[in-house]
Amino acid sequence: MKLAEICVRHPVFATMLIACLVVLGVMSFQELGVDLYPKVDFPTVSVTTVMRGAGPEELESTVTKIIEEAINTISGIDELRSQTIEGISRVSVTFVLERNIEEAAQDVRDKVSAIMAQLPVDIDPPIIEKMDPDASPIMSITVSSGTRDLREITEIADKRIKQRLESINGIGQVIIAGGRRREIHVFLDAAKLNSYGVPIEQVRQALQRENVEIPGGKVEQGKSELTLRILGRVDVVREFSDVIVANVRGASVRIADLGHVEDGFEQPLKSLSRLDGKDAVTLLIRKQSGTNTIDIISLVKQAMEKIAPTLPNDLEVKIIRDQSIFINASVHAMEEHLVLGGILASLVVLIFMRNVRSTLIAAVAVPTSIIATFTFMKAMGMTLNNWTLLGLMLSTGIVIDDAIVVLENIFRYIEEEGYPPLEAAIHATKEIGLAVTATTLSLVVIFVPLGFMSGISGRFVRSFAFTMALSILISLLVSFTLTPMLSSRFLKKADAGGHASKEAGFYQRIERAYLGMLEWSLAHRFVILAMGILITLAILPVYRKIGKEYFARDDQDEFLITIKTPEGTSIEGTDEMLRQIEEKLRKLRGVRNILTSVNSSLRGTVTDAEIYVRLIELNQRTFYWFNPLQAWEYLHHPNPSQRYFSQFDIMADARAALKQFPNVRSSVATITGFSSGGRGGGEIEFNLRGPDLAQLGQFSLDLQARMKQIPGLIDVDSSYNPAYPELRVVVDRDKASDLLWPLVPKGAEWRQLWIERALMFRARPDIAAVWIDRVTPLIPNDAIG
Repeated sequence: MKLAEICVRHPVFATMLIACLVVLGVMSFQELGVDLYPKVDFPTVSVTTVMRGAGPEELESTVTKIIEEAINTISGIDELRSQTIEGISRVSVTFVLERNIEEAAQDVRDKVSAIMAQLPVDIDPPIIEKMDPDASPIMSITVSSGTRDLREITEIADKRIKQRLESINGIGQVIIAGGRRREIHVFLDAAKLNSYGVPIEQVRQALQRENVEIPGGKVEQGKSELTLRILGRVDVVREFSDVIVANVRGASVRIADLGHVEDGFEQPLKSLSRLDGKDAVTLLIRKQSGTNTIDIISLVKQAMEKIAPTLPNDLEVKIIRDQSIFINASVHAMEEHLVLGGILASLVVLIFMRNVRSTLIAAVAVPTSIIATFTFMKAMGMTLNNWTLLGLMLSTGIVIDDAIVVLENIFRYIEEEGYPPLEAAIHATKEIGLAVTATTLSLVVIFVPLGFMSGISGRFVRSFAFTMALSILISLLVSFTLTPMLSSRFLKKADAGGHASKEAGFYQRIERAYLGMLEWSLAHRFVILAMGILITLAILPVYRKIGKEYFARDDQDEFLITIKTPEGTSIEGTDEMLRQIEEKLRKLRGVRNILTSVNSSLRGTVTDAEIYVRLIELNQRTFYWFNPLQAWEYLHHPNPSQRYFSQFDIMADARAALKQFPNVRSSVATITGFSSGGRGGGEIEFNLRGPDLAQLGQFSLDLQARMKQIPGLIDVDSSYNPAYPELRVVVDRDKASDLLWPLVPKGAEWRQLWIERALMFRARPDIAAVWIDRVTPLIPNDAIG
């Protein structure tokens, strides 16, 4: 190994080489993002279209199917699914993993743009979004007051909190849920509209036409130039009453003549938010894709510290949901385990080598390899998350192996061959260089292929695999550079001799025991072979018994309850039902805060609700035997389960409480930090397909009833919603046509219209009488004769 010889003979070069990697690693570590999971782009694009007031059947035929047919022609589609509810159509398309998500999203936009002419004119522009794990809110801030109404709280939250938070670099969106925005209401009297002959559409057009500011161009005055702007916007609420709607017989008809104007808040209510039973406005904060969660939340908290003193004293602002709490706790725990693992690995080396200098030389490979890995993690766009830290933790015991092997061979050369330390370091490293390289590469080839796994799982494992491979490769470099250099400078012949003398006692006994086992195994080969086969075969049944899940179930001190009230329930009915559920949940053990939201995304309906439950900290609910106070309390507590319990125990209690509300569809789930992207939140999904939606709905209800009887299945639900209750008006087109009486100002046209109607109504004197009574007062004087 020429590299080892160069480093031994030029110690400064070896020191600077490793020091350079360590310094770069320290600098990279400070810039690495911190998150719970690696950044993963899911190849899913959703198209959301809103058509207010449209029924599911109408929306399905006029919007959803047209969009599906257009999108279905795009290449690389793995799955296409849609959901149509009252007024909202959602089409989700999942592409194969090899498809570039940016290109796929652009293809979807192009296809939807091409069919806009085929869609109804009264729809909102379709919203096309990529599924982004970062789309889930990372933070929730509630604003409440005991003396102010929700309209005033909403105004303060919007103008003085939301707008300032949106200016923070990295904030993607701040959504106000449960607010009551200011709204000017114009109430019209139908009788007055009829008497003046003014249709309601004309009133709407007048309000739009009169409440505008129009640029008038430029006005030149000699050497100066002025900007002309025509001011027509209404500044005071009472001025809406003076807006002219029409001119009847030379008189102006104003809003005040047709009704009255009120300064109120939006109706009908679209969302609702409540914290611990008290109405509140909730700010849901989303970060920009790819930004660091911890940094963004830290910036928000710093901003809130500056904003809070400027708010009214009677306003209460609370941070309820904070994703950084669990992320920091999880990452810090893994960092502690990483440091502790390095220390324990060094202690094991000390126990067996029984020499402080040798232990330090071998142990230095752990921090240098781990810290240098941060440089390559930064270059590859990785973050400090559960997967990368897991890779670093597991590599702690591996990165020290190469250094120990090289160090032991140097010991052998000093002890048995009588080489001086410098020559021993060169010859010993050169002798086992290929063997150490082969051993290290054999580990690398195990992990590198994991980084090229397909599927969503491969996206998560990739960062773990590459982190492991990089740290192991760096440890190989350290063992060929720093380890022989330090051995040649700090090992003495006395250390090797002392080590050998110590081996005479303790290690000889270990050697004799091992040789005895080896001789017995060679004498009973078939027994050893049979044991090996049995152990191998035992893997299969044990594997089948081990539980399997996509993500580990972590106690995060929080969980989410999703509520779906029956179709047709108003927001008042949903609110009343939620209050009853909240009352049951507040009685559960360990509950600290309950945040209730109805239609928090503002894209659903008032039957969609969420209840966020915040629990007391884990260390107050978890029992540790090594804690003497907890051990004493546990042994003397009459019912330990009431004192020590997990988040999952509380979730089970919540499910039991929700069974008292059979008309409510609910699910209790942990918070994963991922948006659904059009998929359900369940771990198992069944798709029922067929031409008859009503029959499919009945099949789904039967299937749900059977699945609920299977032990172990919880939160069984279906995407099928029964028909939304509605009142239907069937128009008789002939009668509607007969009752039409347009206003025609010219006398000749009135006479012609009168003749046509008289001929039309010859067989219907009842309709003719109604028509004459309505029209006669409106006939101009010059038309009578």
